[in-house]
Amino acid sequence: MERKRFWTVPLLVLVAFTIAACGGAATPNPTAAPEAASTASAPTAAPDTTAPTAAATAGLPSGSAEGTTDYSQIGPELVNAFAGAYRGTTVTFNSNCFNDPGCVSTFREFQERTGITVNLIPPGDPAALVVKIESNTVEDIVDLTNPGFLSSYAETGKIVDLNKVVNPEWLKANFAQGFLDTATVEGPEGPMLGGIFTYINFKSAVWYPKQAFEEAGYTIPTTWAEQQALMDEIVADGDTPWCIGIESGGATGWPATDWLEDIMLRTTSPENYDRWTRGELPFTSPEFRNALSILTDIWFNDAYVYGGRQAIPATNFLEAPNPMFEDPPRCWLHRQANFITIQSFEKNNPGLVSGVDYDFYYLPPIDEQYGKPVLYAGDMFAMFNDRPEVRAVLQYTTTYEWIRPWILAGGEAISPHRNSALEDYTTDVYRSMAETILTADTVRFDGSDLMPAEVGAGSFWKGMTDYVSGSADLEQALTTMQNGWANVKP
Repeated sequence: MERKRFWTVPLLVLVAFTIAACGGAATPNPTAAPEAASTASAPTAAPDTTAPTAAATAGLPSGSAEGTTDYSQIGPELVNAFAGAYRGTTVTFNSNCFNDPGCVSTFREFQERTGITVNLIPPGDPAALVVKIESNTVEDIVDLTNPGFLSSYAETGKIVDLNKVVNPEWLKANFAQGFLDTATVEGPEGPMLGGIFTYINFKSAVWYPKQAFEEAGYTIPTTWAEQQALMDEIVADGDTPWCIGIESGGATGWPATDWLEDIMLRTTSPENYDRWTRGELPFTSPEFRNALSILTDIWFNDAYVYGGRQAIPATNFLEAPNPMFEDPPRCWLHRQANFITIQSFEKNNPGLVSGVDYDFYYLPPIDEQYGKPVLYAGDMFAMFNDRPEVRAVLQYTTTYEWIRPWILAGGEAISPHRNSALEDYTTDVYRSMAETILTADTVRFDGSDLMPAEVGAGSFWKGMTDYVSGSADLEQALTTMQNGWANVKP
């Protein structure tokens, strides 16, 4: 089936909000007035560009040693770049992490060795990006967090097919197929690779208060039967297993969609998951009903949820984990992406230490035939202007050498590159998440973010919120979710 054009310009502001709500980017995507651009260097007075210095990344670790990767296996432009062929050229990069020192450091060694200046430009307002693209003034490379955007502009020929920029054999060797499939969109001449995932958010995590958990004698479940047994054990001890909240202002309901996406991956095939995100497998299907029934068994059991079912839609998603860190914990488990550690755990409870006060375990498989899937969100780099030096920069980001300084700096980024070095992660928690991603049987992108905004950030959120709050029964909620597809423009 031909891929639908899910995004339209009027929806972009809503979509940007959706991305932030679902934790798609490893760092916040600012929408305030643009700051000066940055490179692996300190800024000059120019509004959109900077000249290289070492100030912006002082004290941060350098990239990997020369010779780690055979660049000839990636693309000839990268080889030429390290031979100095493009010295003195400039590549502009619309970056979501332009103000993160760890992210800025990723291009420092590349710039020093190639003489190419990489200017990181603040992303600004989504509508402004649309104007840039349509007026052909967009930056050379753009950091995107939603595949729907790729689909919209790939059809018009605005985005370069990266299968013609990076050796496809290298991509298959260094990335799980799921990362490539998600970024494959319909172009003017058929399917094309519109972007490459370069840093990601791990979503299939269940967080717990580690020290208290161990003192209570609880053990990490590795099967769904063990997960159920753990919940019942916590209840038998007079406590509540889950901390859950889906309130998020105008985006209320999105945490429920993440739960369902993880359950869908564990109860049906990856192919059915893909069909569901495209609207080919309806919300009223047996597959989705089954996933929702598993969620219902947990969420609608007041013994399993702190505050009971009625507290879920009223509890803010960033506040929901707080009772987990009381003494003693008032709830013990919280399913959320890795961004929650910085934006909630440590922000709301100063002094918490990763791997000591909190840890995570992988949400166990439910139906063993579907293996160990991982749900993720992340950032893709798309190429809008095709010049040799731009190709070289894009090719470089497909290597672990690119992201390694950020990993060594202890940032929130997780590498999807198969040639990554797990020992480089500065905490056991992030190292374990990275390993889980690299060894997953299947990886799939956040499903609601793959859907058109009318559904993924509209009817899906509303249907789940109505269902959990009790303002709609099962059939009414499923109808609400499914009816969102009727509002999608072809």
